[in-house]
Amino acid sequence: MKRSNYITRAGWDRLDKELKFLWKDERPKVTRSVSEAAAQGDRSDNAEYIYGKRRLREIDRRVRFLMKRTEDLNIVYPDPQQEGRVFFGAWVTLVTEDDIEVVYRLVGPDEWDVKRGEISIDSPMARALLGKSIDDEVVVKAPEGERIFDIIKISYKAAL
Repeated sequence: MKRSNYITRAGWDRLDKELKFLWKDERPKVTRSVSEAAAQGDRSDNAEYIYGKRRLREIDRRVRFLMKRTEDLNIVYPDPQQEGRVFFGAWVTLVTEDDIEVVYRLVGPDEWDVKRGEISIDSPMARALLGKSIDDEVVVKAPEGERIFDIIKISYKAAL
């Protein structure tokens, strides 16, 4: 399944910050430690050298990915006309069948974090929520069966 190319401003800022940190701070530091380890002589037994080279490859791989991915991403800003309906970037408060309140924010696939209540726009839950309004019932197909939620609040402001 192809990932969406949408991202919130905060998500973009986090990716950009990671890219800058890896390129300007982490990579030069690791490069120095590899050079120092290489200067010690035999590289085949030198764990510091071997680990440093591996870490450089990881950093370079992540930097390449971030550079390519950020070129493809579109930052989406909430539109006032979206108010009252669920679209990208919305904070949605739901009530489960067991009367438990849950809050999710629909974000891009590069920034989701369940601990922060952020779910990918490509997830089954987000797909079921798109376009819905307050008081709508949402049916989500989960591995354990269908789950039903009621939408009680929609906001495009930071936290609810």
